[in-house]
Amino acid sequence: MKEKREAKEVTGQSASVAAFFDLDGTLVAGSSLERRFFRTLRYRHEIATSNYWMWMKEAIRLAPGGINQVLHANKMYLRDVRAEEAICKPETPVGPCLKVRTDKAEPDIGERAQENRAGRKTQARMPVPRFYEEAIGRAAWHAHQGHAIMLVSGTLEPLAQAAALALLLRLGVRGISARIGVCATRLETAFGKWTGRIVGEAMFGEAKERAVRRIAAEAELDLQSCYAYGNSASDSWMLGAVGKPAAVNPSDDLAHTARRNDWPVLRWGEENNPPRNTLKKHDANKTELKGGRIHDEQARSGCRT
Repeated sequence: MKEKREAKEVTGQSASVAAFFDLDGTLVAGSSLERRFFRTLRYRHEIATSNYWMWMKEAIRLAPGGINQVLHANKMYLRDVRAEEAICKPETPVGPCLKVRTDKAEPDIGERAQENRAGRKTQARMPVPRFYEEAIGRAAWHAHQGHAIMLVSGTLEPLAQAAALALLLRLGVRGISARIGVCATRLETAFGKWTGRIVGEAMFGEAKERAVRRIAAEAELDLQSCYAYGNSASDSWMLGAVGKPAAVNPSDDLAHTARRNDWPVLRWGEENNPPRNTLKKHDANKTELKGGRIHDEQARSGCRT
């Protein structure tokens, strides 16, 4: 009876914790997923020349909000790009996220052949996420503990959904099941095409903190027991919203914030990365958490956006 009661208490603790991960530069190495996606669309000639002028016009409008607003909230380069074709018919989204809505039926084989005969390039594919091995290990640890995993990213929602599926498959290879949710920048569609406008907020900076707090309220999470991982200064709001933040390969600004707040710093994918599963304090102002485990309270699987 005592063992059953203790197991129930652990399950209850797990049900109140989640791990929030940024994508680009945190879970995923190399160029951002959206930048690679842009190159793919350009290769396919999906982006009209007029879209670049539309992007510049929108950038001028957003300029008073700062450079981050221009970079994250301006998606006019995607104006009139067919959503379904651009995302290559992605798999069913993983976790609590919305599908990209389209209103036009998929072209039949004849139409596709006609497009190919017209010389359209179709070899390019959706960018495949290249995860840090340490990131996979950390996600596996959270999943093993029963923690919910949420990807909170400024990238486009369909790219984040594809990354969630890829992560789910990587964990599945290890025999680990997980529930992965996505909270990313959503695009408006009309008649099967993207309009270049976003739905709601672009997911960066303070918007990430608001998203984390909203998810926590809806899923009844204990934020002081939750984890968060980010790599840039715009992630600092999300990191500050939880009790167990960690800066991953941080930018100079985030590294300064991490030192000031005594947050652990993770070094993933670096040649000089020391052995995993070690936690060292170099001085009063700097703490580094090296790959592997975080020994702490258990968490929950399942949260909603």
